[in-house]
Amino acid sequence: MLRFLSIASAAWASLFVLDVAALPTHPVRAAAAVTALSNTELASYAPFTQFARAAYCSPSVVKTWSCGDACNAIPGFQPALTGGDNAALQYYFVGYWPSQKAVVVAHEGTDPTQFLADLTDINIVQTALDTTLFPGVPSNVLAHSGFVQEHAKTAASILATTKSLLAANGASTVITVGHSLGGAVAELDALMFTLNLPSTVHIKSQTYGTPRVGNPAYATFFDSKVSDFKRINHASDPVPIVPGRGLGFQHPHGEIHIQADNSAVSCPGDDDATDSQCTIATVPNIFVGNILDHLGPYEGIFVGTLACT
Repeated sequence: MLRFLSIASAAWASLFVLDVAALPTHPVRAAAAVTALSNTELASYAPFTQFARAAYCSPSVVKTWSCGDACNAIPGFQPALTGGDNAALQYYFVGYWPSQKAVVVAHEGTDPTQFLADLTDINIVQTALDTTLFPGVPSNVLAHSGFVQEHAKTAASILATTKSLLAANGASTVITVGHSLGGAVAELDALMFTLNLPSTVHIKSQTYGTPRVGNPAYATFFDSKVSDFKRINHASDPVPIVPGRGLGFQHPHGEIHIQADNSAVSCPGDDDATDSQCTIATVPNIFVGNILDHLGPYEGIFVGTLACT
């Protein structure tokens, strides 16, 4: 927490180009009404949260699906590829979920205080997506260079393993999950899969506490390709409001905002800055955010290194 407070002065200059006064540089999707989620619908997200939680566990225990409560919550899952060293490369895994006839890809996040400091850097660079991994992507679609680089470390092996699992199991669904940095990589995975797999394969992505990944053209393109997408935020988590819209970033659709009382709403549009129950209005800048909310709970489940038991 002290580390979080220490970034305040360093981030001050960038706050004026975050969400308080910044306008999107590209039209957002037309807003509709905020929709309250039922307890049943919110609870249905829990298995995906457990996968995101399991991504923080060492590959040695994920490989045998013996990572404690997270693994126990999803019996029968069959890991096929695990990796990462929790340093130069975040943990990740790919496997087959027989009960849902789906391939699941999950990525670990990172230390939230350091991550928030990095994301308020006014020198954040955007880069084009590699057309080998993202065939057909327009040249004006740009994403955070750090997220693109992190994604590229595992993209080829994850794509190859996913194709193999789909064929071996006669499956037609791929699910990507992740929290924090892992959510950003899972978002890129979802787009990569959509552009590389047959249209008969359904791509679903569910992320938690995810920062903005790309520019407005990226959000628009993502919206057009990945329809089954939810990005879940908890209470006053400041990570989803960075990097700022004034820095040229914009979220795609799919926001689910869990309120402080653990009720939840579905927020319309790509980056809802209007509705009081949605993230931007709740956390207009990082000074009013609570970094502990970044860890959850999401459907009553905390996600992070300490939750891997």
